[in-house]
Amino acid sequence: MSSSPRYLKQNVALEPLYNQWYAWWYLLSPATAPLYVANHVKILESFVANPAIHVAALKNPALAGGPYIHHGVERVGEVKALLERTRKEQADSLQFAQAIGEVDKLLSTANGFSLEELYKKVPDILRGYVELTYDLNNRASARFFESLLYRGPHFKESSQSVSLRLLEGDARPYVFSTPRLDSDPHTLHIHRPFRHEALDALFALRHTPGPVEPVRDALGLQGKDAELFSTFFTDKPPAPAPRYDGDGVRVRYFGHACVLIETRDVSILTDPVVSYDFPNDLPRYTHADLPEKIDYVLITHGHADHLMLETLIPLRKRIGTIVVPASNGGALADPSLKLMLKAVGFPNVVALAELESLPIPDGALTGIPFIGEHADLNIQAKLAHLVQLKGRSMLMAADSNALEPRLYDHVQAAVGDIDVLFLGMESEGGPLSWMYGPLLPAPLPRKMDQSRRLNGSNAERAIDIVRRINPKQVHIYAMGREPWMGHIMAMGYHENAPQLIEARKLLAWCQERNITASMPYVQAELFP
Repeated sequence: MSSSPRYLKQNVALEPLYNQWYAWWYLLSPATAPLYVANHVKILESFVANPAIHVAALKNPALAGGPYIHHGVERVGEVKALLERTRKEQADSLQFAQAIGEVDKLLSTANGFSLEELYKKVPDILRGYVELTYDLNNRASARFFESLLYRGPHFKESSQSVSLRLLEGDARPYVFSTPRLDSDPHTLHIHRPFRHEALDALFALRHTPGPVEPVRDALGLQGKDAELFSTFFTDKPPAPAPRYDGDGVRVRYFGHACVLIETRDVSILTDPVVSYDFPNDLPRYTHADLPEKIDYVLITHGHADHLMLETLIPLRKRIGTIVVPASNGGALADPSLKLMLKAVGFPNVVALAELESLPIPDGALTGIPFIGEHADLNIQAKLAHLVQLKGRSMLMAADSNALEPRLYDHVQAAVGDIDVLFLGMESEGGPLSWMYGPLLPAPLPRKMDQSRRLNGSNAERAIDIVRRINPKQVHIYAMGREPWMGHIMAMGYHENAPQLIEARKLLAWCQERNITASMPYVQAELFP
């Protein structure tokens, strides 16, 4: 017999895992996941060989975000067990990763003549999944048939799982260098793929009460796991979040690049990364402040602080349509966000090209070219989003960097002046290898690696953008300042951080010219 209806607590966090590592864009694409699994093996081997080095490294704040496992020496046995299991269960992925390297070496021998004979030399595991091509400068590369990979054995739903736990504060260790181990008594590890319908039923209980037992049974939880699961629920309903019913447009800043744009008829959420609700000294918008139905979610690019499955999966059944940038079609560094999101259970995903528009009630969504923050790689799955509603226009420019300022002359000529500009100014950024290292056939020389940054605009370039598109308001966002961003960004800002100095320069420049400007923190509300 089912118990009385209950609510899921607002501070239950879901972490999506792939082979027990925190999952993001490149761990979901079947073309790139093997390369990151191979990199995980190297990190695991390093920890098993000398765990003390990892423990010592993490005492140095400058090394935060590096390839150091955040577990104590006493857990070396568990890490070793995961390493051995990875070698066994991911053997074909490791073979796939090795084959990619062999194809790269094979193509390095191409000299401009026909590639036809090289197909016979492609490793068997990749045969039929790649096309060999030249660019117009006779440089050879491989294009992956991603749609086929998602239908075949290399898309490993069996490697997907989720962990659930209650968060009591914002501080969380950096997630991308450390696997989740099963022995944490406060964490529930559930071996279900991301698309599993029971996860939708679970997170529906966040705002609508229901019986717990059917969800528990669908997730296959018994014994101690079922007991822990029962602690995630409450009889207390969340505070009501009525839908905006004003005559104009309301904009709410949820932190980082997450902004909720609403009219009476439509709701739009950008780059969802949402805080959890627990007692704290920083009032913020949380999941409870989102409308019951989110008509559109806009993703600017695939970096984990903009496309976060931890937030998206719990919202899946509340989202009408996800709008993503189109990729360049099978390039290893640029997998399809549309294919990825559909494969993990999002039914309505629209891929926009640059200057392509999608009509919405009282307006339109238009993709705007986005230069920068991708270390000069040919990654096209990135868009700024122009939101036009009720005669107002808002450009969510994410981490755009005005490497070529005249781009914005052409943008302004195409779409006109805008009312509100949201622009990221993380002007330092990590080196190319910090995110893309496992994709590279060979390590870059250090000076070259350091010169190619994952950075947004500094003050000079941000001012160039503002001058050319002439907004009435400028808001600096996507800075990773909120305390709930530390586990994916490891920023560690201080008052004189160069990013903040550059941001203040832009604010001062705008204020001198009577342009409304701000750098919101934690939460803000405005009416453009």
